[in-house]
Amino acid sequence: MNTDKPESGAERLVHTLIEGGVDVCFANPGTSEMHFVGALDRISGMRCVLGLFEGIVTGAADGYYRVSGKPAATLLHLAPGLANGLANLHNAKKARSGIVNIVGDHATYHAPLASPLAGDVEAVARPMSNWVRTTCSADSLAGDAAEAVALARQSPGKIATLILPADISWCAAGEAAPVRSVAPRRAVRAEFVDAAAEALRRGGSNAILLLGDGAVRGKALSWAGAIAAATGCRLMAETHNACMERGAGRAPFSLVPYTQPVEAALKALAGTRDVVLAGARDPIAFFAYPGKPVKLLPADCNVCELASPEEDIEAALEAVARALGVRSAAGEGVAPLARPAVPTGPISHDGLGEVIAALLPEQCIVIDEAVTAGRSFYAKTRTTAPHDWISSMGAAIGFALPAAVGAAIAAPGRKVLALSGDGSAMYTPQALWSMAREGLDVTIVIFANRAYQILRGEFFNMGSGVPGARAEAMLTIGDPALDWQSLAKGCGVECGIARDLEEFARELRRGFASQGPYLVEVRM
Repeated sequence: MNTDKPESGAERLVHTLIEGGVDVCFANPGTSEMHFVGALDRISGMRCVLGLFEGIVTGAADGYYRVSGKPAATLLHLAPGLANGLANLHNAKKARSGIVNIVGDHATYHAPLASPLAGDVEAVARPMSNWVRTTCSADSLAGDAAEAVALARQSPGKIATLILPADISWCAAGEAAPVRSVAPRRAVRAEFVDAAAEALRRGGSNAILLLGDGAVRGKALSWAGAIAAATGCRLMAETHNACMERGAGRAPFSLVPYTQPVEAALKALAGTRDVVLAGARDPIAFFAYPGKPVKLLPADCNVCELASPEEDIEAALEAVARALGVRSAAGEGVAPLARPAVPTGPISHDGLGEVIAALLPEQCIVIDEAVTAGRSFYAKTRTTAPHDWISSMGAAIGFALPAAVGAAIAAPGRKVLALSGDGSAMYTPQALWSMAREGLDVTIVIFANRAYQILRGEFFNMGSGVPGARAEAMLTIGDPALDWQSLAKGCGVECGIARDLEEFARELRRGFASQGPYLVEVRM
């Protein structure tokens, strides 16, 4: 007599994820997900990481993909749980990160009864997903799961949201379904390569090779550096990028200046005659401001799209280089190693950037959400040790701390440095608890200016004048002052305070020497 119990839908789903290479699950489950939690408990091969808020879960999955290039799963509870994670799913979608969201729902026969937590999960999911499906039967679950995994594994990645009713999770599963292989990125047409080469040859120093997506890392960046060295064009990248390879031994590039306000970007791009887009888009302002342009390139500038993010950017840049007579990407125009001395004195934005540049470990992963305090950090770290630099593609704040969780799990042998303003960090401080629980090697720096400092500037930029008492109260967070030392200790994270540059250097060294999370509060 055969006593083997058939696999449940939840068990079949876990096996499909693991067989498709999805072996990390960031989770905040509820009642409807308990059979999936039980399957995770019984089946080996999946690392499960608990987040105390869904924005931690989705942000960690984003950070994990940006470092590993592999999708993770998230486990979320019904429409409200998914809604709590949408801001960081917005960032992930903008970054083209691959994620498989598993969202539990009420049992199919219970859903029509309008219980308190019932909601339209598909409607909540659609704006921040590339693919949404509610599994309608146990027989279709394996196929739906395989399709979700295949979509998330595409290059660039996609966000797949699979909605799993509770009864399908506990019912016997249908037959297994294989995950299809990943198709390569599309090749770029030859005429686009020829047009790009001609534009860069013609434009010289008045041309910009504007990089985005995969063009800011790996061999693609090396070819871009060789092109810039051969033609004299300016090498720039979009303001925000999913992950940039920077530092000594890599081709240096500047960023389109942060466009709040737009004057700095307009000045940087003035006089440009030709722009070649390699994985990037025509630069625009973040917002519309009264009486100011939203398109940043000169009106008479010729824009040539070489490759979109969906195309093979590395092959396209190599083809352009060879059309220009460049035969090798090795060693062309790379940045030398040049660390500044550790500065001393009172806290300043430039001084903070110099301390980071002086002490940054080799192959560190920097998660940058410093916003106002960090405007100089990118330039100051141009020739420090080789490192990766990650920023929020979607600009929804509360990104850095959760992304650092995912990055540290993706690369356990590398240091992670998370830079955040205090206002941004208060969106997702629960990430500190996950860092402590998992023992993650993350140094967190909180720049505590006790204000939404960027909004003070935006109040003026929008033509609103000088904020009065009521407006100022909505732009400051210093009354009462946030106590990051207590917040960190309450989550199990060691911490220190920096009131000047000497103390900042001391605390940053302590963080990098630690094998677990360490928080530095910089009193601005």
